[in-house]
Amino acid sequence: MSRQVEQRIQELRRQLHDHGHRYYVLDAPLLSDGEYDLLFQELVELEAGHPELISEDSPTHRVGGAPLAGFETVEHLVPMLSLDNVFSAEGMGEFEDKVRRYLRLEGEISYVTEPKLDGLAVELVYQQGRLVTGSTRGDGIVGEDITLQLKTVASIPLRLQSGPEPAWPEQLIVRGEVFLPKQGFKELNEQRLEEGLPLFANPRNAAAGSLRQLDSRVTAARPLDFFVYSMSVSEPLGCGGQLELLESLARLGFPVNPLVRGCAGLEQVVAQYERLEQLRHGLDYEIDGMVIKVDRLELQQRLGATARAPRWAVAWKFPAIQATTTIEQVEFQVGRTGVVTPVAWLEPVLVDGAQVRRATLHNQDEIGRKDLRIHDTVLIQRAGDVIPEVVKVVVEKRNGREEAIVFPERCPACETPLEQLEGEVAIRCLNVFCPAQKLQRLIYFAGKNGLDIDGLGKKSVEQLVGVGLVEEIADFFYLEAKQLAGLEGWGEKSAQALLEALERARQPRLDIFIRALGIRHVGEVTASLLAARFADLSALLAADQQQLLDIEGIGFRAAASLEQFLHSPEFARSLSRLEAAGVAIQAVRQQQQALSGRVFLFTGRLEQLSRNEAKELVKAQGGQVVSGLSKRVTDLVAGDKAGSKREKAAAQGIAILSEEGFLELFQS
Repeated sequence: MSRQVEQRIQELRRQLHDHGHRYYVLDAPLLSDGEYDLLFQELVELEAGHPELISEDSPTHRVGGAPLAGFETVEHLVPMLSLDNVFSAEGMGEFEDKVRRYLRLEGEISYVTEPKLDGLAVELVYQQGRLVTGSTRGDGIVGEDITLQLKTVASIPLRLQSGPEPAWPEQLIVRGEVFLPKQGFKELNEQRLEEGLPLFANPRNAAAGSLRQLDSRVTAARPLDFFVYSMSVSEPLGCGGQLELLESLARLGFPVNPLVRGCAGLEQVVAQYERLEQLRHGLDYEIDGMVIKVDRLELQQRLGATARAPRWAVAWKFPAIQATTTIEQVEFQVGRTGVVTPVAWLEPVLVDGAQVRRATLHNQDEIGRKDLRIHDTVLIQRAGDVIPEVVKVVVEKRNGREEAIVFPERCPACETPLEQLEGEVAIRCLNVFCPAQKLQRLIYFAGKNGLDIDGLGKKSVEQLVGVGLVEEIADFFYLEAKQLAGLEGWGEKSAQALLEALERARQPRLDIFIRALGIRHVGEVTASLLAARFADLSALLAADQQQLLDIEGIGFRAAASLEQFLHSPEFARSLSRLEAAGVAIQAVRQQQQALSGRVFLFTGRLEQLSRNEAKELVKAQGGQVVSGLSKRVTDLVAGDKAGSKREKAAAQGIAILSEEGFLELFQS
């Protein structure tokens, strides 16, 4: 092993940790995304060629690993308690009175205030500056070990920042909140709706559901974020107050919420609460109140805790963002994959400063579960920019005028009979030529989840389709300035800006292009797997369903959907027109391909490494791993008690490797 390689790996890790901290925590990047990706890719290739140098705190662990069989448990060194709530300035005054009586204090009490995020509380344990364990709150005493999942959250440091002096103790245990930003929550629910999956009720459920994925690669595909807010034990950093503690944690590389404020007395606490209440809807994450903590750590220790909550902190909750109104009518909208979604038109009502006219009813099962009817008085709830939803019916206000909500039997856009597929809650139009689906696919293709073309928002795409300029995805790249400039709301400048944006979009990466097509059951994770497996789009188009199924992480539904879409005459025509328009789909730069073209099957028990570790070694070098013996297998790795697969493989002329022979493949 070359000393130069080891030094280069260490230098790449240092650079990537530093640049990741600047990008995700400080919001002050020094590198472009492309430059960062090149460094990251170099590290991936070096680690693949030298697996003995792979470290648990390497930035390459951000992408997730093999699925777990289940979560282990972790006992918290210090219990993770809940917070008591107050709902008014009077309640806050009562909290301060209790603190004064308990401590027998006179004079002003200094506090630290923090936004109360709507996420999932976690605990992170660092040994000698490296993240070794991450867990949920659980019951406060014992939580779930979600270390692999938390390592995929880009803003959580895998190792701590260091300075000119020793910057961290041997063990550091911090606590914070993992959350899903508003836009990420909206896009995740839109994707689940299209796939016929149950929706997350709120960002907190979405964050919790993302972190409880046994397959951490699913977690890695979701845009989770993190803010630190405390330590399990504060002594290791030698701080005197909560504000000083957070400043110290920030120096170690932890993201601290920028809206944290020190308050010299109750009057400033009230003013900060009112400020946060005004700011809350402009934030890109949900908050449901403000946490107030006694600043001095010595006072915190004296105050202690009850069985369920600390005496030195309290959560001042915001008023509920709800209102009552009436369902006037229900319309049924068709999404890009044919899912029909009921949307209630409401008697307009002001909810937290915004007029609400519509609310999603999700699906037929939700309508039945909540027993919703036209003309019902309902309680609705608004969460930021997300479309409001109906919480429940106010049954006491029914007067006999209510009418059942009848789901249509035919598609409201194309009259095709609707179907509910086995195992799904969604009701769909299966006509791929449905005009409503075509419109939604075009919106998706050009939108943020697709090619992200500036100037092609939902309304613009609807307008272009409405005037007949766009019927399918290739049409975007044939638009002309004179056509656009003559449209209502357009001019020469906006037309030229769109053409420039389209020019920038003519060379999409293969994974982004696949995702932009909006194929059912094919999201970001599947698109990445496909781009990593196939050299280019031509290779993907040549693959049959079995070859798709042989890719670990791709199931039957995704493979069948891919094959049907990619081999359809409609897509063939679009692709031909895209190529004629100069659209060139770029292959994703592949990792070192020492095992390219080889397909491995493992059998028996391995002694020197786990089965999952062996699989990851193969995939890191460009090989494939399958779970069953077939003609495609090129190498069978036979461990202890290999069984009948060894004999069958030998009969088929497949190369058989011992564990030692397998490991020799990775020695440089």
